[in-house]
Amino acid sequence: MEMTEMTGVSLKRGALVVEDNDSGVPVEETKKQKLSECSLTKGQDGLQNDFLSISEDVPRPPDTVSTGKGGKNSEAQLEDEEEEEEDGLSEECEEEESESFADMMKHGLTEADVGITKFVSSHQGFSGILKERYSDFVVHEIGKDGRISHLNDLSIPVDEEDPSEDIFTVLTAEEKQRLEELQLFKNKETSVAIEVIEDTKEKRTIIHQAIKSLFPGLETKTEDREGKKYIVAYHAAGKKALANPRKHSWPKSRGSYCHFVLYKENKDTMDAINVLSKYLRVKPNIFSYMGTKDKRAITVQEIAVLKITAQRLAHLNKCLMNFKLGNFSYQKNPLKLGELQGNHFTVVLRNITGTDDQVQQAMNSLKEIGFINYYGMQRFGTTAVPTYQVGRAILQNSWTEVMDLILKPRSGAEKGYLVKCREEWAKTKDPTAALRKLPVKRCVEGQLLRGLSKYGMKNIVSAFGIIPRNNRLMYIHSYQSYVWNNMVSKRIEDYGLKPVPGDLVLKGVQEAYREMLTADNLDIDNMRHKIRDYSLSGAYRKIIIRPQNVSWEVVAYDDPKIPLFNTDVDNLEGKTPPVFASEGKYRALKMDFSLPPSTYATMAIREVLKMDTSIKNQTQLNTTWLR
Repeated sequence: MEMTEMTGVSLKRGALVVEDNDSGVPVEETKKQKLSECSLTKGQDGLQNDFLSISEDVPRPPDTVSTGKGGKNSEAQLEDEEEEEEDGLSEECEEEESESFADMMKHGLTEADVGITKFVSSHQGFSGILKERYSDFVVHEIGKDGRISHLNDLSIPVDEEDPSEDIFTVLTAEEKQRLEELQLFKNKETSVAIEVIEDTKEKRTIIHQAIKSLFPGLETKTEDREGKKYIVAYHAAGKKALANPRKHSWPKSRGSYCHFVLYKENKDTMDAINVLSKYLRVKPNIFSYMGTKDKRAITVQEIAVLKITAQRLAHLNKCLMNFKLGNFSYQKNPLKLGELQGNHFTVVLRNITGTDDQVQQAMNSLKEIGFINYYGMQRFGTTAVPTYQVGRAILQNSWTEVMDLILKPRSGAEKGYLVKCREEWAKTKDPTAALRKLPVKRCVEGQLLRGLSKYGMKNIVSAFGIIPRNNRLMYIHSYQSYVWNNMVSKRIEDYGLKPVPGDLVLKGVQEAYREMLTADNLDIDNMRHKIRDYSLSGAYRKIIIRPQNVSWEVVAYDDPKIPLFNTDVDNLEGKTPPVFASEGKYRALKMDFSLPPSTYATMAIREVLKMDTSIKNQTQLNTTWLR
């Protein structure tokens, strides 16, 4: 069967159609980073990103890492937060208190709530648990050359111009802290002097190299003070030096970008980059990548960073848990969003109920027919207030509703200080008072409250604009995804899989679009918004996707906690792949397949199981979701 294509509406300017280069929405909390050998100031152990997750294979626009401008806050206590805003947005405040995830998700969304209602195959479905462990879901990026990224080499490229490994140990923890505070302008010192103990030229050279390598933006000089040698560190180029590594310290013969493969567990791409940037003491916007990856998974992807040596990156392998960096090379160019060809998935569905024949029929159908190219549940949030509702209010210019939807109390997946913040807002409508309830203010709610404190309740548009641009656009993209899902369900119901007039131009199904948007007080013929960012053009999106490189096997196992296949790190460590018995207490379906960008593996799995893949439904099957 040929793939059929469908547009949301006509290609005329202002048409509303789902764009394909956006992100979805995260679902649950991650394990905290642990430190071993690296020195890092308290509070810099990485950001949490638990509100608007990133889909497993959807690239985000270039300014995701460096956020939009919100203007400088005049209140002194908020100045540091304005600086931190450049580091990217953590979209839900960290939650220290624990609660049953199943209990929190009682008020979550189901697939039917966001228009996901149809299947294209005729096989009988069966039950299985998706992501019982995050290690049951592994994503390998497929690069622009068609190669699947793997972490299989931890060696560092030989470069005579690299400094000695001693740069990582020559400075004491106290000296590192003083230098970091100087680098980040966190004290009134204009320089830091380090006495050279056991003075030799070689020792002085290593200290100079350590400061310049580990603290970008600082320069050094040697001074004699009362017969003792000191290395004095000072600022050379102001705050911009953090985002622009020194040009003169990089060999001209070496490519400006160090490319590497990043293996990460249970952390999305933006979180990972924020963590790496904190440990390297650089701004996140010197990193580039081809696409963002899911959080609750093991993912392997290529990253590029400007003028950071492979030596420094490799040292992070001694410092970070659930991360591993390797396959280093120096290149002339960064990576660009969307350059990837797709992603390859290895997925385990545990405790399946289907017979071998049912599994065979389901997987053959996936391979030969494919699945409906719905936008997955990650796109719509995990609370009782779906993100598409905020997007709809933005398009309607209903800014009071936008504010209310983001800040009002809601049922389900929250507790602790975020709940207290919402309660304070509902009681007082005082943004400053509500903001005081948030110890972490780099969340959507915190950013909006800061904006309201700064611009006032009568200027919600400007207050909302403090939120980084791509996080704002995420709400609109969620509404577009909601429209797409509903329309593609209706199209499948009315016409099946055969091509019909209206698939490529606005004809035939036009009235369905018009009716849905009219019900939402929107005009399909006039989607131009008075704020340019919110006037979105459309694009074509395929109705049916056929996965490539499809393979599968059913395995038996007794212990639900054991991994059922080796990861790249397992292979590097020489671990023996698991051996399965012919019979066991449980059965699992292990499946491999490749998908193009902007498609959701969860929707392919949904077609196999013929069951709701929402977190609300999955937590009913699996009471140990957060294990």
